[in-house]
Amino acid sequence: MGPEVSSPGMGRSSTGSPGSRGRRPSPLFDVRAGLPAHWRWGLAGAGFLAVAGLWLWTAAQGGEGGMVPTPLETWAALVDQWRQGNLWTDFRASVSRIGAGYAISIALGVVVGIGVGSLRSVEAALEAPIGFMRYVPATALTPLLLLWLGIGESPKITLIVVGTVFFNILMVADVARNVPRELLEASYTLGAGRATVLRRIVLRHSVPGIIDVARINLAAGWLMLVVAELLAAEEGLAFRIIRAQRFRQVDTMFAMLVVFGIIGVASDLALRRLRDLSSPWARP
Repeated sequence: MGPEVSSPGMGRSSTGSPGSRGRRPSPLFDVRAGLPAHWRWGLAGAGFLAVAGLWLWTAAQGGEGGMVPTPLETWAALVDQWRQGNLWTDFRASVSRIGAGYAISIALGVVVGIGVGSLRSVEAALEAPIGFMRYVPATALTPLLLLWLGIGESPKITLIVVGTVFFNILMVADVARNVPRELLEASYTLGAGRATVLRRIVLRHSVPGIIDVARINLAAGWLMLVVAELLAAEEGLAFRIIRAQRFRQVDTMFAMLVVFGIIGVASDLALRRLRDLSSPWARP
């Protein structure tokens, strides 16, 4: 029996990489592959430790009276704000403003965005003016809002709405446009009307995308809130930062920034969880 002749593909793994037979690809650099839980938690912990290390190093470079407090000094300032009752008061004020303003923005974004993304007539009428308004800096409207609405809660909530609603509308419209045409045609074939198709097909299929839109643009809502509280407020997390700046209380300023970060991470995780629970078929 003659020598065995190798085929052209011999010596390659199933993935087609030469010389990699028998070698298991690393889960760290495998594109779009799942990552084991221990790797995920380990890398997350390493990332936080790296940030903490950079923070400690930066604080150490400042020496005595430096402008960057240590994590322990920041924690002490946070505890002090809690004991004085300021932290809860400021947190409640800021969350109530962002909750009211962003809820209005998301509601308008879903209703108008589904219309723009589904109906050519609505798209033709609204997409151009909405696109124009999206590029008008909402922060530039703050003096006008103060003149029109006074210094109460109305201008703050309105600024959050104006600063996020146009982005929400256009992004929700893009989500609605991605609904497969086959689903729409099948629904019409089965006798569904336009309103039923919009409600049962377009809206239902768009739910995970809408939640992702809300999650992404929530950061812009907090930015608008910070601008509003810096200009006219008597309580709130951003108000506390500007008040601490007047007395050079850098540790308190950092403490409020940490609170902002914690709120952001918690809201992001909550919206991700809501997306997975409401639309398990759309999990990545």
